[in-house]
Amino acid sequence: MYIKAFIPYRGYYSSPFARWQGSLQNENSIELGAKTARRWLAAKDLNPKIFEYFIIGKTVGQLHTFYAAPWAAALMGATEIPGCHIPQACSTSTTCINQAAVGIETGLYENAFCLMTDRMSNSPHTIWPNPMGSGGMVIAENWAMDNFAKDPWGGVAMIQTAENVVKMVGGITKEDCDAVTYRRYEQYQDALANDREFQKRYMFSVEYKKGKKETALLQEDEGVTPTTREGLARLKPAIEGGVHSFGAQTYPADGNCGIILSTREKARELSADSSIEIQVASYGFARGPKAHISIPMIPAARMAMEKAGIGIKDVKAIKTHNPFTINDIYIAKKLNIEVMNFNNYGSPLIYGHPQGPTTGRVIIEMIEELVILGGGYGLFTGCAAGDTAAALVVKVS
Repeated sequence: MYIKAFIPYRGYYSSPFARWQGSLQNENSIELGAKTARRWLAAKDLNPKIFEYFIIGKTVGQLHTFYAAPWAAALMGATEIPGCHIPQACSTSTTCINQAAVGIETGLYENAFCLMTDRMSNSPHTIWPNPMGSGGMVIAENWAMDNFAKDPWGGVAMIQTAENVVKMVGGITKEDCDAVTYRRYEQYQDALANDREFQKRYMFSVEYKKGKKETALLQEDEGVTPTTREGLARLKPAIEGGVHSFGAQTYPADGNCGIILSTREKARELSADSSIEIQVASYGFARGPKAHISIPMIPAARMAMEKAGIGIKDVKAIKTHNPFTINDIYIAKKLNIEVMNFNNYGSPLIYGHPQGPTTGRVIIEMIEELVILGGGYGLFTGCAAGDTAAALVVKVS
């Protein structure tokens, strides 16, 4: 269990998420994330030079990725600090937060900033040299589409890893998936109530290039699909014999988020309300059987809870990364909880999946839900890269 790592209240933001090939499709995610973080720090009257270390989480290559961490830190205004770059597919943010917490816990630094950013749109087309191949023909890879289509270890497309779990568990129907999907859409609507009151607790606009000489602000999520029970029922499974339609799985997106990690004393100084304390309690990780996306989420969650010294009955808010509805159905079965009662206020199934910042936004939403509930433990667990997972427990006092 961690005892020294804290997140200042409101010491975090998430940009809106934009469906891929939308408003953010032409932005370099490193530049966009750093400039958004700089605008957010300025709005909070925080000097970037307070940070001693910087962590960037990003999974899709961008121009000048080689310099990702020091370049982003400099663009953010923290020109004198080093940093590192962490890519861990969908659980990138979870691991970035943990890495920063480890540094706080061990006394390496007192203030760190985690910036998680990605652009799934227009992902790179990489050419790999292949001098021993026939005629020296190169190997070509599209970073996003080719890796969605096949896990090199599991040997199947990402959606097949979800359907493999369905087959393993047994008895799960398309109707079950549709019901949970619609419930997740309802929960997202709660975040939009009263002129987006919940989202405005943490969401910060992103400024993007609308043309050569024109900029615009994206202030709310873009591209969320209106969802009805009847519409879901009409959709056919995406692959033959499966239970997930295109409505019961997420879509790629673009966006960024930032989170400050500090010692207890520094967190109080930086907090929007020093009476609210947010402690990073523990981290969990796991790997499951090949090409079974949901399975490792459970041992990762149990590891995080064990390290925090709690059980599932002690948890007041649960959030997940749910690129496929089976993730939530499987978790509910294994943890003996009601599937319709967690992921309040939103989840990636509905508002999209930019990879790097995905779980960062989810964890931020979990913190705000705990504040509304008057404090308590929150558990996040989410899959990453086919058959791995990471989890995080936070405590809000």
